[in-house]
Amino acid sequence: MSEIPNVEDVQKLLSRGPYHQWLGLKVVAVGDGTIELTATSREEWVANPDRGFIHGGILATLVDLTADWALVSRTGRGVPTIDIRVDYHRGAVPGVLAARGQVVHFGRQFSVAEAKVFDKEGRLLASGRGTYLTTPPT
Repeated sequence: MSEIPNVEDVQKLLSRGPYHQWLGLKVVAVGDGTIELTATSREEWVANPDRGFIHGGILATLVDLTADWALVSRTGRGVPTIDIRVDYHRGAVPGVLAARGQVVHFGRQFSVAEAKVFDKEGRLLASGRGTYLTTPPT
């Protein structure tokens, strides 16, 4: 892809997926190999009602999706995940979560991107790195 897509175009692409719609993902910014997304928590995300913590699977999803979509400026689309690692840094409570992703390496077949998820106070909740299949579709 030669031109960095704008926020509105990426939002349209991202919102095509029903899961992405359910997550309520909002594209905040798109750059050359970077993206910033937000998601407002849902009641169904809470895994521990006593403490109010959001399930780690949601944080892992945000890491994966954000790293994946950081590649959109190079691919023009979301790409399949081959492998991902997620580290959890603190419990997430309901509210707006911000996720920032960036491309680490862009290759013809495989690419690497990373992402971090933050709470509304800017505290790091989770981070991770993934490998994605960036071969053009046939």
